[in-house]
Amino acid sequence: MVVENNVALQPYNTFGIVARAQRLVRVRSTDDLLALLADQEVSPGSGTPAFVLGGGSNLVITGDIKQLVIKVEINGRRLVEETAKGWVVEAGAGEDWHDFVRWTLEQGYPGLENLALIPGTVGASPVQNIGAYGVELQDRFSALDAVDLQTGQSFTLNAAQCGFGYRDSVFKHAPAGEKGLGLAGRALITHVRFWLPKSWKAVLGYADLDRRMADSGISSPNAQQIFDWVCAIRRAKLPDPAVLGNAGSFFKNPVVTAEQCRDIIGRDPEIVHYPLPDGSIKLAAGWMIDACGWKGKHVGQAGVYEKQALVLVNRGGAIGSEVMLLAGAIQESVYGRFGIRLEPEPLVV
Repeated sequence: MVVENNVALQPYNTFGIVARAQRLVRVRSTDDLLALLADQEVSPGSGTPAFVLGGGSNLVITGDIKQLVIKVEINGRRLVEETAKGWVVEAGAGEDWHDFVRWTLEQGYPGLENLALIPGTVGASPVQNIGAYGVELQDRFSALDAVDLQTGQSFTLNAAQCGFGYRDSVFKHAPAGEKGLGLAGRALITHVRFWLPKSWKAVLGYADLDRRMADSGISSPNAQQIFDWVCAIRRAKLPDPAVLGNAGSFFKNPVVTAEQCRDIIGRDPEIVHYPLPDGSIKLAAGWMIDACGWKGKHVGQAGVYEKQALVLVNRGGAIGSEVMLLAGAIQESVYGRFGIRLEPEPLVV
């Protein structure tokens, strides 16, 4: 356990927003975390609840953080179990997500390739229930280990207990009284396990992947080829946070009823939409933002990426309030035209 004071947070959030943490603790093992919780001077149980920081890839910081910041740096990757039907693999919460996906393929465990190049850490993946190109984390999830930051008790959750939804989980909801199920600010994930079946099937059907398949002439791609295609697609569409600060897709794609979708199509026939198995319709938030004329626009040093309207970027020295002012203006614009209120994906602190 390493305790630091007055720490610059700009290197620890992919938006590159300048802010500082009054006190930051680097936790590199479960034992480190338990030692922290036992230390009355720095324990989050001794005062203001702690703020858990992973890769900072889904975060907008609007000012200095006075809470204790727990920087999760728990590493490690391993095969937990192999059966006739599949593999259970585990990673420490501090592992880089993309590196972990690449490692699973190198070991011969396919199944996570559609989720390649998503920024962030393994520990953050179930919090957000990350997803891309037809696969969500919940589709490959087995279980996770976590520690209660108030009691110091370790516990394990399965998929049902995580309450997964579209970019949602129990970790994004505050506890509602003593019997509340929300774990936001209450739990710190230490390890995550994934179930990767041996009966692997390629998940395709998205236009970008279909184009790659057609261009390559490969009709039955393997997991490594899908991984390579997804990486190429994401690199072409999304800015590298190391070059242009961003938090990836800033808004969730809204889900509406079929009736609502028909009403919108009546006004905007070209709107991009995707039918879901339950009969609802997912609308492309990026298309709506672009249709409202926001691509390339900016507020101060916060801007809308020229190649993908769903991504807000730091044009150099942006502060959190500029990002949120721009986001609010986009929300009002989209609501005024489509009657849809876009919901931001990143956590705002």
